[in-house]
Amino acid sequence: MATSLVNRTSATNQTLCFFRLSFNFLKSFNTSSSSANPSSTASSSQKPKRKKKKNLFEVSQFLPNWGIGYHMAKSHWKNVSYEITKINLYKDGRHGKAWGIAYKDGIPADAPKKISGVHKRCWRYIPSLSKSLEMKPTSPKSTETAQEIEAQAA
Repeated sequence: MATSLVNRTSATNQTLCFFRLSFNFLKSFNTSSSSANPSSTASSSQKPKRKKKKNLFEVSQFLPNWGIGYHMAKSHWKNVSYEITKINLYKDGRHGKAWGIAYKDGIPADAPKKISGVHKRCWRYIPSLSKSLEMKPTSPKSTETAQEIEAQAA
């Protein structure tokens, strides 16, 4: 009878020990998660969500003719831009190759060259340079030659 009592008490001690361990585990889990939640919600409400920057192709996809003839620059560049002359897109539309004329302080370079870093997420469209180039008046020589051609045809 004594052995049965010893066996019974050891079995109850083992079950109590198991319940204590599981209760302590649950208690530590609940306290760590409850203390982490308020701080994470507070930090997320204070910080604005950062906007994902775009690569050259993601910027140019909304421009007419995939941005050919428009000016693009990296966001950290000062007084430097590219006028896009050619774009070679891959099938997904987010990757490819691009060529353009480099402009530094509004002065164009000699010939178009391949643009490096087109997949980096730091490109922006420069509307002021594109509009100024579109609004340039035509040269007086071209209007004079057009008038001469009309006079000869008449």
